[in-house]
Amino acid sequence: MAIRFGTRGSALARWQTHWCADLLKEKEIDSEIVVIETSGDRVQDKSIVNIGAQGVFTKELQSALLRGDIDVAVHSLKDLPTEPVEGLVLSSVPRRGAYRDALLSRKAAAIDELPKGSRIGTGSLRRKTQLVYHFGNSFQIDEIRGNIETRLRKLDQGGYDALILAEAGLIRLGYSERICSFLEPPFFLPAVGQGAIGLEIRFDDYRTAEQIAFLCDTVTWVAVLAERAMLQKLQGGCIAPIAALGHVEGETLILHGRILSLDGKTMLETTRNASLQDDPKLLGISVADELIKMGADKLLEEIFCQRQDLPHR
Repeated sequence: MAIRFGTRGSALARWQTHWCADLLKEKEIDSEIVVIETSGDRVQDKSIVNIGAQGVFTKELQSALLRGDIDVAVHSLKDLPTEPVEGLVLSSVPRRGAYRDALLSRKAAAIDELPKGSRIGTGSLRRKTQLVYHFGNSFQIDEIRGNIETRLRKLDQGGYDALILAEAGLIRLGYSERICSFLEPPFFLPAVGQGAIGLEIRFDDYRTAEQIAFLCDTVTWVAVLAERAMLQKLQGGCIAPIAALGHVEGETLILHGRILSLDGKTMLETTRNASLQDDPKLLGISVADELIKMGADKLLEEIFCQRQDLPHR
């Protein structure tokens, strides 16, 4: 019986799903792909936080998984909420792709070369607040929605002077030549799970778990588990500008975590290490605890108060 992969209909989501299916084919495992529209795909004229940040790109896939319409929900891991859904489990995370944020511009090769007042398009609070923290009011930072093709068209038509997009999506869809430069860590940290693909299944579907187990990359797995544990402990979700990057050096897992205020004037960050023999989730929790000691809890309270009219994750 073929494994049924569920995916969003965007070009990037379909690319990621076909990539997973091709790897199964190499193992002579049959699969089929089921395209499912999500609320995040249907509503393109509003900010993510205004349409309900919790699972706007994942809920419909998870519902199909629970109904048994599909066997695996394929997610861009940065879109998957950290709060578990009863009956489902994150089963496998393939080797992480590129995780940096990239600058695309008609006017400059690097972010610090953009003329003052340049209009930068981004749909991410994390990106916006890090820009403000580093560059103050030098730029006009405006919301932009839509798939990669739509955003590139808006840039080419002169609606924006620059865009900031995820490197992974640009590479996967063949737009790497559009990248002018990268916003490198630790100067600019990515979203939790950025560049990684998450494969979610029903918790008792042992057959599927066994068949996709080979897709899981150990180094990526421990890194994203630490990042997601940090985010879950902070309870910030998409409503707060939170960034993190986990990586492995030798036998050590290193996690750098960051949270910013909505106005971008305050940034709290810390880095902690753990042995690869330790539970990576405990490292994520310890980074979150350290940020809380530094004042992240007060920062989050202020953020929630400022966004009390919006749905929270």
